[in-house]
Amino acid sequence: MSRPFPPPSRDRKRLRAAALLAGLLSLSACEGRETPPGPGLEEPCVGAACVPPQPPDTAVEGSVRIAAFNVQRLFDTVCDSGECGGNSYEALPTPSEFGLQADRLASAISRLNADVVLLAEVETQASLDALTSRLPRFGYSELGETGAPASVDVAVLSVHPITDVRGHRERTLWRPDGSATRFSRELLEVHLDVDGKKVIVFSAHFRSKSNDDAGRRFAEAVATRDIVAGAAQAAPDALVVFGGDLNDVPGSEPITALERDGALLRVASDRPDSETWTYAYYGDLQAIDHLYLARGGGAYVPGSFRTARDPRGGYGGSDHAAVYADFMPAP
Repeated sequence: MSRPFPPPSRDRKRLRAAALLAGLLSLSACEGRETPPGPGLEEPCVGAACVPPQPPDTAVEGSVRIAAFNVQRLFDTVCDSGECGGNSYEALPTPSEFGLQADRLASAISRLNADVVLLAEVETQASLDALTSRLPRFGYSELGETGAPASVDVAVLSVHPITDVRGHRERTLWRPDGSATRFSRELLEVHLDVDGKKVIVFSAHFRSKSNDDAGRRFAEAVATRDIVAGAAQAAPDALVVFGGDLNDVPGSEPITALERDGALLRVASDRPDSETWTYAYYGDLQAIDHLYLARGGGAYVPGSFRTARDPRGGYGGSDHAAVYADFMPAP
């Protein structure tokens, strides 16, 4: 059952609820695993990543460009966990460092020419505000705050008005062994008014492979498929798109579970593998950031899926590439 969020607001600040620090590992994603050499360091320059980034292709008239981007640990300047900096989980940047990270990420997001961006690893409202203050085109935003100290959460940026926001993190999920679990982070559902047409986006960040709980990631995928497909069935006139850092690759059990019975289309499936990877793990090029179209009232513009990478991988200072594609709302 979906959980309604408070009415959306451009400037709303949420109170962060107290939570146990022990929950951090269950919330961690790529940020929780051993970090491979960062972009521009020891990682080899491979294939298309060696080509200087090009401006995105011009979108088809009437389409909506939707992107997904894991910004990699956008922590603010307040220590929420009580243990920050050094080897601690929670980073504690100086105001200057925080500003530089936000500058770099905002510039990268702007270059996507997207109308909607699904973000991962945004710690707080202050972190999100640092981006939106640098991206005035995105007049609407929403943070899927979990309330845990030093949590890195999902968010949505939009140039179009937000009309409704729902959360699904309280839903009980079931691992293959029959044990119960919940979403690692919020599965954030945001409804948009795009020039009078209804668009619904879901921003997700599945369980990481650090101290892996593969059953939980599989449970997240099964539940997400049902939730997203259900939203499309309930609103047959809406364009419904789901995306984010799912921490698994095509052909894995979680990704296969998402794609069962064809209710969700992984839009990168019409591109060669050499063009769809988003993360380099010690030379292993992995497509772990995805965009899906729910079958229903909208359409994917064929061939429009792209990854945005810096010359040596990653994007905008993140260790992830961004992904984006163009979609047509229902007539």
